[in-house]
Amino acid sequence: MDIPKEKLVFAKHRERISDEALKTVPRSYLADAMLRFTKNKSSVAAAWILLFLVIFCILSPIISPYKITDKDSIYTGYPPFVPAFSHSGILDGGRIYDSQNEISMAALRGIAEETGMDPFIKVLDVNEQKSRYRGHDIVRKTYDIRVNAYYALGIVHRVFSYDEFDRLQKWQNDTGIQVIYPYVLPRDIEGIKNNPNLWYKVDQDGRAILREDGSFIPVYATEKEEEGVPYYSIRIPSDDGSYIYSVKKSGAVQCRICYYNYYRYIMGHEPFYIMGTSSMGMDLFGAIGVGGRFSLLFAVLVAVINLFIGTVYGSLQGYYGGAVDMIMDRILDILSGVPFIIVATLFQMHLTAKVGVIGSFLFAFVLTGWVAIASLTRTQFYRFRGMEFVMASQTLGASDTRLMYRHILPNAAGTIITSCALLIPGIISSETSLSYLGIVDLSSISGTTLGSLLSQGSAHAMTSPHTILWPSIFIGLLMISFNLLGNGLRDAFNPATKGVN
Repeated sequence: MDIPKEKLVFAKHRERISDEALKTVPRSYLADAMLRFTKNKSSVAAAWILLFLVIFCILSPIISPYKITDKDSIYTGYPPFVPAFSHSGILDGGRIYDSQNEISMAALRGIAEETGMDPFIKVLDVNEQKSRYRGHDIVRKTYDIRVNAYYALGIVHRVFSYDEFDRLQKWQNDTGIQVIYPYVLPRDIEGIKNNPNLWYKVDQDGRAILREDGSFIPVYATEKEEEGVPYYSIRIPSDDGSYIYSVKKSGAVQCRICYYNYYRYIMGHEPFYIMGTSSMGMDLFGAIGVGGRFSLLFAVLVAVINLFIGTVYGSLQGYYGGAVDMIMDRILDILSGVPFIIVATLFQMHLTAKVGVIGSFLFAFVLTGWVAIASLTRTQFYRFRGMEFVMASQTLGASDTRLMYRHILPNAAGTIITSCALLIPGIISSETSLSYLGIVDLSSISGTTLGSLLSQGSAHAMTSPHTILWPSIFIGLLMISFNLLGNGLRDAFNPATKGVN
């Protein structure tokens, strides 16, 4: 090696030369492991995602304006909707209606004109079908449109007691919001009874009969002998006081009401569903948080119990070996051969009455859930029990307990911690699967579960895909994040990589 002359310095005669003191601060085993963990970008990203999911589970039921028991029987499987974005293209309650004919288009236009809430968002496509009838060319058009499903519901029929009808009228007067609309007798709309949105003149096929200027011809009822209860509240602008707003119905009154505004009456606010509603009418935003919170807490509890049992069992098995290992290993073989789904089903059938749904479900997971951790711990103890540091401690008189849990177990902690981290998503997956299949029903305890939401949404996957999409995304993120986190923890807590950055 060619060293420049100027870098050579003569040593002083009789000068004492020694190594300089270390200037760096020593790191603990945990600090060293965390340093290695932070260098694993995928694991760090997974940890942040898990933190976000945990915060979501805590806050979403609090932020949501709905309780888990709030279930709307009309807004079932409705898409995400925030009133401020009603025609923005996102969170606008949009739903695609395919192949709408002129009758359907007129009905939507009638809703917009009567209630002032225009359901049309966008016309996606216009299809023309040409045919010939009695020597004339006939062109029929159908439309693929995107509408605000909450506005498109329009008017519904409701039966009220006299007291409730009176309270609703007073609320209208106080707020100025029109809920009750003039009644329409079926005989005035060609006997059609199943379409409360018809308030205009139609022919026998249900097609609107329009004026020359293209406007609708109202057919609101005016016969006072048909009226249920005298109406004293606000009226629609075109009403000169002659329209009736209810008819008699077996000791009560039947009305035509705008359900969107009626919802404001009963809930105190407009529909507000960031993730839409489930097929049971629950707010998915809060329901996923409640279901995810239960799944995480249950999985962590099961993982801790199984980790404790499996670690103690596997350490005894792996440390002593011989006949002890053989007998204990046969027990593991028997337990590992028992199908988990059979255990869970039998426990739900015969143990639920004694210990409850949660108790029987917990026993099912604990019965065989620790077997994998015990086998892994046994393997790690076989690996380390013959190492020099263990033999040295044994020579110095260390007890078996100290050797197992002070010297061997810390060296096996990386692999065991990884298995525990990977155990949690497996528990969540099993719990979700059993709830999805209907083998166990935890809804009465937790309000809802991720598996229940998936099961309910699967029946409406074609018409309301969001009901199964959001729970699936949550579970998918949970599974992937736990797997990546487990891999990062395994590498970080591996003693062989101590000091390696």
